[in-house]
Amino acid sequence: MHKLFVSAFALFAGLSAWTQPAGAGLLSGTGPVNAILAGEVFYGEAVGRLDGSGTVWIQSRSRPAFGCTGQFTSSAQLGGIGSLRCGDGMTVAFNFKRLTLRQGYGAGSSSAGPMTFTYGLSPAESMPYLKAPPGKSIKVAGAELALVD
Repeated sequence: MHKLFVSAFALFAGLSAWTQPAGAGLLSGTGPVNAILAGEVFYGEAVGRLDGSGTVWIQSRSRPAFGCTGQFTSSAQLGGIGSLRCGDGMTVAFNFKRLTLRQGYGAGSSSAGPMTFTYGLSPAESMPYLKAPPGKSIKVAGAELALVD
């Protein structure tokens, strides 16, 4: 009986790890990030681990070579905090709240301007949580967000 249990667990663990993105690990989850930072639309990905820590990267839609990477920590009771460092040296400090274990929204600030973002939500689901810069509005164009005058 013990050998059967160990074999079943090993099979489950192996299959679970195989379906995860590379580097995500068995006890983690990956989801999309949609953000408005310093007047630009960004998209990316967050990887959260079971212990509440994680990593995030975002990339500008208008300048694909420009991106930011960072880390965060979170808890169900306190929400989360994190920081990003961008390719031009800009840093962003942010906080966020969970909607579910894999979905949430947040805001931050940088020297170039404010940031609002969502994680685990589609562009359409993100709309209520994102704030457009002055004089602009946010719309969903296909499967992407866009800023319009």
